[in-house]
Amino acid sequence: MEKHTINGLGRLLFVLLLLLVSGCKKDERGLVVGKIQRASDLATTEFTVDKIVHGTKTKKLSWFIKLSEARFLAYSQAKIKAGIDLREIGEQDIEIKEKRIVLRLPAVKVINFSYPPSSFVEDTLISDTRAFLNTINIEDQEEFFRQAELDIRNNLEFMGIVETTQEHTRTLLTRLLHSLGYEEVFISFKSNELQIDKVELVTETEKK
Repeated sequence: MEKHTINGLGRLLFVLLLLLVSGCKKDERGLVVGKIQRASDLATTEFTVDKIVHGTKTKKLSWFIKLSEARFLAYSQAKIKAGIDLREIGEQDIEIKEKRIVLRLPAVKVINFSYPPSSFVEDTLISDTRAFLNTINIEDQEEFFRQAELDIRNNLEFMGIVETTQEHTRTLLTRLLHSLGYEEVFISFKSNELQIDKVELVTETEKK
């Protein structure tokens, strides 16, 4: 009878020990998640894209006789802020084994995109907005800038934004986790695609 009682107590203690270790690991993951989520504002990268804006407007007498051509050229800049929303990380994205930690982070996304008119500078030496019976007006210039903005937006994925932001975030979190006592840090990303709403270029013909 005593032997069975001792064996029963031993199993109970073993189960309690497993629950305690499991609870400690869960608490540890929760602590790490909280630390990482508080660093979310730091896991961002800002980019400046220089863009030359140009356009022409041709005046023709018929479909084959060109009377004049007005041209417009200006310089502009787009400001892009990209980052990783570390608040999306859950405990399932973290694996901890003693001093080794593995993270799976969300994809890089564009947080803010701005194309401020204050950055627009016309090149008056090259621009010739008034030609014979032909003028590039304000509406034409606005259309040139709109087309330039769409071109920048639609090519963001080819500008190295993902790679730069991932490397910045990896460096930031590696330092943070080393400071928490982890000696081996492995970080991967759920996707290498830049998350942004793609803006399609629609021509006047397509509108009709």
